[in-house]
Amino acid sequence: MTRVAIVDDHGLFRAGVRSELEGHVELVGEAASVPEAVALVTEVRPDVVLLDVHMPEGGGVAVIHGAAEQAPGTLFLALSASDAAEDVIATIRAGARGYVTKNIATDELVDAIERVQAGDAVFSPRLAGFVLDAFAGPAPKPEDPELDQLTAREREVLRHIARGYLYKEIALRLGISAKTVEAHVSAVLRKLQLSNRHELSRWAAERRLD
Repeated sequence: MTRVAIVDDHGLFRAGVRSELEGHVELVGEAASVPEAVALVTEVRPDVVLLDVHMPEGGGVAVIHGAAEQAPGTLFLALSASDAAEDVIATIRAGARGYVTKNIATDELVDAIERVQAGDAVFSPRLAGFVLDAFAGPAPKPEDPELDQLTAREREVLRHIARGYLYKEIALRLGISAKTVEAHVSAVLRKLQLSNRHELSRWAAERRLD
């Protein structure tokens, strides 16, 4: 049976959750504040913590930050009255495995606890979109120390060279003189320790700068 702790600064709410969960999970403790919660999780190391988001002294995020390192096996499931996108995103970024709202039915809460314990990420239906939007997007490109040393204008010139443009064509496209283009190319060759435009074009192509 999953070992569960309840963290919420409202005693009446904790009592209600405790009453609903008895017989479905093993309740191993309660806390009403961030310091109490950190101490509880560190000492008892429950499988899952039902975690209120808004409490004094930093709320659920502070609990996760304070206890996660001491109890690496403990998972956090936010159980909050708030369905604000910023609360959901901040709590998930802190390390919570799920976020459900306090109007959740008992059987759904039990299921959410079991799923979090099994390794799933669990969200109330309308909250999942917030998380997808926040964490979606292209993966960050790996760092390239050689490319990082070039200025924005030098990279721009380099991209045009990779596409096969002549210096005069690059100058027209960028609104600068051909001599300025040539100066940028010379600077890039020096920084990258390359000998000529052919080597530079190949270097740019390898990094898909075109």
